[in-house]
This record gives sequence, structure tokens and C-alpha cells, in this order.
Amino acid sequence: MTKQIYEDYKYFMQDVGSFFVGSKYTLKEITMCEDILFKFRKVVAESIIPSFDPDDTLETVLYYLKPDDFTLQVLRQMNAEVRVSIRKKKKHLFGKEEEVYSTEYMKIAELASMDKDEKEERSILIQELKGSKLALLTV
Repeated sequence: MTKQIYEDYKYFMQDVGSFFVGSKYTLKEITMCEDILFKFRKVVAESIIPSFDPDDTLETVLYYLKPDDFTLQVLRQMNAEVRVSIRKKKKHLFGKEEEVYSTEYMKIAELASMDKDEKEERSILIQELKGSKLALLTV
């Protein structure tokens, strides 16, 4: 039997002004991956890993952020947004409602302000972290 490695949502992309990191990376993998911006790797190593376990995924870190965490201040400084899938009710033309998942970007402070029960109720699934390259230079 061959061992399968889970690689979905493990990616790094960038454009002129932003960078995008998949949520399934562990903090240790982020610091070791040469494809990820050096400055972001340095921020993770110096500011996020001391507060969390290096084997935690980025998804776990973002999901359990609290409004008074230092990590939240660091992510807010780099204008971070999180792409999430949220369960919403959609009303059809004739009044019938159904629950669907909608993908949207959410500010990091908005995500951290929700408590765990509210996140579970809305079935929030974290997909990626988006940050500003220019704001990353100020961290």
C-alpha cells in the first residue's frame, strides 16, 4: 500500500499586491517552505509559533483566534482576510428556502470576534489566508 499525503489547500500564490496561503499548511511547514515569502515565514516563526504548537495547521490557528490574542494583532497589521465557506439560507422565487454554502472573504477581526459556538452553528470552513504584501513589510 502506498501512503497518501493530503495536499488539498496546501498552496501559496501571489499577485502584485497580495499573497494567498492555503489553510492546511502546518506552521512548521510554512517556515520550511521555500516557495512562501520570506517575510511571511519570518512573521510566522517569530510571532505565531510561540503562541501555538508548530504542528497546528493555519486553519486551526485562525479558527481558534480570540479578540485579545497577539496573533490577531499581527494578522490585522498585515490586512489579513480569510476565505471561508459559510452555510447560509437562500430563498427561492416562490418562497422555498434551502441551505447553501457561500464562499466569501471575511476580515480577520470579524472572524476572531465570533465565538466557537457561532462558528459551528454557521458551519464555517476556513480555506485560505489572504494578506497584503505592502502591509507585510510593516510587520
